[in-house]
Amino acid sequence: MRISAKVDYAMRAMTELAAAPAGRPVKAERIADAQGIPQRFLNNILQELRRAGLVESHRGPDGGHLLARPAGDITVADVIRATDGPLGAVAGVPPESTEYRGAAARMRETWVAARASVRGVLERVTVEDIASDNLPPSVTDMLESPDAWVRR
Repeated sequence: MRISAKVDYAMRAMTELAAAPAGRPVKAERIADAQGIPQRFLNNILQELRRAGLVESHRGPDGGHLLARPAGDITVADVIRATDGPLGAVAGVPPESTEYRGAAARMRETWVAARASVRGVLERVTVEDIASDNLPPSVTDMLESPDAWVRR
């Protein structure tokens, strides 16, 4: 699985917002400094997150950014969809819309199963889970497998 820098930066920004005191806007400069994110790139990401309804922005000297809803209601999948589009697309189309012939006839089901597997993690882990260092047991169980940490 490939995670883009954009998604990585978006998740880091969202966890900073989740860790901030409730109701207190966080300036983009502070998020950028805390997470080592180029501010120009971060500003664009924050706009996308705002358009997706995940972040609110407030102007003025006391302004900044806030989560638009509780961190426990925002999944990693929500952030990925807001910044990179749908999960599990195959050449830009949903896997269930693909068609294969001959020896490759079962590829569609393989791609759909792969997407379901990825969703099994990304739709269960919330921004709050990450920010509070409390991943769901279904995820921590996966991490106990030695194969989880082997790059192939």
